[in-house]
Amino acid sequence: MAKYMEKKQWIFVLTIGLGTMLNPLNSSMISVALTRLQHDYQLSFADVSWLISIFYLASAAGQPVMGKLSDMFGAKKLFLTGLIIVTAACLLALFSPNFLFLLGCRALQAIGSSALFPSGMSMVRSHISKNQAHALAVLSVFASTSAAFGPSISGFLIAAWDWHAIFWINFPFTIIGFVLAIFILPKTESGTIDIRRIDFKGIFLFIASIVGLILFLLSLDGYIRWWALLIFLVGGILFYVQEKGHNEPFIDIQSLKKNRNVTMVYLQFTSINTVYYCYFFGFPTFLQQVQGYTEERTGLIMLALAGFGVIVSPIAGGLIDRHGSKLPMMIGAVLLLIGTGLLLTYRETSPLLWLLVIMAVLGMSNGFNNISTQTALYEHVNPEDTGTASGLFQTSRYLGSILSGSLLGLTFNRQLDLSQFHLVAMVCFTFCLLIVAMSWKLPGQMEISREKKV
Repeated sequence: MAKYMEKKQWIFVLTIGLGTMLNPLNSSMISVALTRLQHDYQLSFADVSWLISIFYLASAAGQPVMGKLSDMFGAKKLFLTGLIIVTAACLLALFSPNFLFLLGCRALQAIGSSALFPSGMSMVRSHISKNQAHALAVLSVFASTSAAFGPSISGFLIAAWDWHAIFWINFPFTIIGFVLAIFILPKTESGTIDIRRIDFKGIFLFIASIVGLILFLLSLDGYIRWWALLIFLVGGILFYVQEKGHNEPFIDIQSLKKNRNVTMVYLQFTSINTVYYCYFFGFPTFLQQVQGYTEERTGLIMLALAGFGVIVSPIAGGLIDRHGSKLPMMIGAVLLLIGTGLLLTYRETSPLLWLLVIMAVLGMSNGFNNISTQTALYEHVNPEDTGTASGLFQTSRYLGSILSGSLLGLTFNRQLDLSQFHLVAMVCFTFCLLIVAMSWKLPGQMEISREKKV
C-alpha cells in the first residue's frame, strides 16, 4: 500500500511537471527561431525581439493574477484551463497570417502557461506532506532543464521542419498533461471569489510603463520616441502611488522599502538576467547570421551555455549548505564578469573551441547565480512572506529578460556583426561590475546570524 501511494505521488508530480515546464520551455525555444522568423516576416531584429518581450511581459502580469484565481476557482480547474489556453495559443500560432497575430499568440501562450505554475505549486503544498521538499526539487529540475535545453530542442526541430515546430512540440505535453490531470490531480475546492483582490490597475500601469520603456529604448538608434519615455515616467509614478494604497498590491512597495537587503537581491537578480539573457538570445542569432551555422548546429553549440549551468548547480547547492549564499553568489558574479571579459577577446578568426569555453564559463555563472540569489532572498525574508517574495523574484527575472530583449533589439537592429556583439558585451560588462559590487555588499552567513540574534 505504501509503495502504491509513493508511486501515485510521483505520477502526481509528473503531471504537474508536464505543465510547469511549458513556460520556461517556450520562453527559451524562441531564441533559435528568431532568425528564421525575422526572414519569413521581413522584419528588423528590433521588431522580432518583441517575441521575447511580449512573452515575459505577459508572464510577469499573468503569474500573480493566476495565483489569486487559483485560490478563488480551485487549483485543478485553473491547471486544466491553463493547458487548454496553451494548446489553443499554439494551434493559432501555426496559422498566423501576420507577425502581430503571432505576437498575440505568444502573449496568450504566456498567460496560459503562467496559470500552471501557481496552481501546480498550490496542489503540491496542499496534497503532498511526505517528501514535499523532494517533490518541489523535482519540479524545479523540470523547469530549469526545459529552459536550459530549449534552444537545443528548438535547433533540432527547426532544422528538421520549420519554426512552426516549436509550437507543435507543445501538443504532446499539453494533451498527456490534460489527460493525466483529469484522473490524477485531486479535486480542489473553490475559495471566495473576490475579483477586487486582484490589482488590475497596478498591473495595467506596470505593463504601460514597461512598454513605454521598451519603445523608448528601441528608438535610441534613430528617431527617438520621447513620448514613450513620458509614458514610462508617468506610468511609473502612478504605479508607485497605486501600489502604496492597495491592500494586495501587484508589487509590495512598502515591503521593498523596509527590507533593503531583499531589494538588493531583486536588483541583483534583474541585472544578472539582463546579462545572461543577452547571451541566451544573442548567441543563437550571432551564430546563425554572422557565423553561418545552421539551426541544428546552433542548438548543439548552445548546449555549452545550458549544460554547464545544470552541471554546476549541485556544486553551488553544496557550497550554500556549508557556507551560506554569499560565497557561491560571489563565484557566480565573478564568473559572469570573467565570461563577459573573455567574450571581448573573441575574434572572427577565433576557433569554435574558444567560443565554447566562453559559453561554458557563462553557463557556470548561471548555475551559481540562480540558486545562490534565490537562497539569499529566503535568508532575508520571514517564512510567512515566502510566497510574495518568490513572486517578486520571478518578476525580477522577467524584467531582466525584457531589458535584454530591448538591448539586443537596439544593438542588432541595423546590422549584426562581431563589433555589435562586442558592444552588447561591453554594456553587459558594466552590469557585471555592479553585480559583483552588490554580491560583495550583501551580508554573509555570520552577519545574518548576528542580525537575527539582535
